[in-house]
Amino acid sequence: MLVLASGSPRRREILSKFIQEFEVIPSRTSEKCSIKDPGDYALELARRKAREVYGRVGGTVIGADTVVSIDGRILGKPRNEKEAFEMLKMLSGRVHRVTTGYCIIHREAEITGTVVTEVKFRKLSDEIIWEYIITGEPMDKAGAYGIQGKAGLFVEWIKGDYYNVVGFPMEIIWRLKELGFDVMSR
Repeated sequence: MLVLASGSPRRREILSKFIQEFEVIPSRTSEKCSIKDPGDYALELARRKAREVYGRVGGTVIGADTVVSIDGRILGKPRNEKEAFEMLKMLSGRVHRVTTGYCIIHREAEITGTVVTEVKFRKLSDEIIWEYIITGEPMDKAGAYGIQGKAGLFVEWIKGDYYNVVGFPMEIIWRLKELGFDVMSR
C-alpha cells in the first residue's frame, strides 16, 4: 500500500499522473518548527509527516514539505491578506528559492532528500499584487503564491524542477520507481 501523507490537492494530482493506486492520509503532526535553514526545515517537517502516518497505517509512506525562502528567511503560508501582500512584495523583481524536503518510508527504511528550484519574479505593482490576493489563491500556499495558477504570470524564469515549485518534485517519483513502483503504466 502506497500512502501520501498530505492533504494537498496539488501533490495528489501530480502523484496520480504516475501511480494509479494510493491512499491519501494527511498527517496530524504539527507544522511548527524552529529550524532556520530552509532545507533542514522542509526535511524535518517531511520526516515528521511520514513518520506520523507510517506509525498509524504502515505501508510505504511519502511525506513532503515545501518552503519558499528569500534572504535566508522562510516564507510559510500567509496568515492573512496583509501578510500575503508583504510576501509577494518581497518576492517582486527578485530571485527566491523553493525547497521541498521529502521522506519516503519503505520497509522501515527512510529515503530522504531535498530539491531546490530558483524562481525569478517579474517586478509587480501593488495593484497586481492586490488583484491576485483578492482571488484567494495565495492564502494556502507557501510564499503566498501557486505557480500552477494565476501567479504563473509573475514568473520571469525558473531554474530547476517546475513540479518542485508546485510542491511535489519529480525526484520523489524517481525514488518510487527505484523502489519498484510502476510509474510508467498509468
